[in-house]
Amino acid sequence: MAEEKVTVRISRELYEKVKKYIEETGGFESVDEFVEFVVAEALETAGEAFSEEDKKKIEERLKDLGYM
Repeated sequence: MAEEKVTVRISRELYEKVKKYIEETGGFESVDEFVEFVVAEALETAGEAFSEEDKKKIEERLKDLGYM
């Protein structure tokens, strides 16, 4: 079963840049797939830079915003 998806809004300008990047370089099926990958990578990298307390605060904030 596929994971439930939610909507995240970005500017049209950024969307078009990502779309162009994907068309030129390949590797991703859609803007959604690219954005999900980049956010996951950013969180993984950020997780290395944050303390456990910071991580808990981030998780709590994401839950409050309905992303987790």
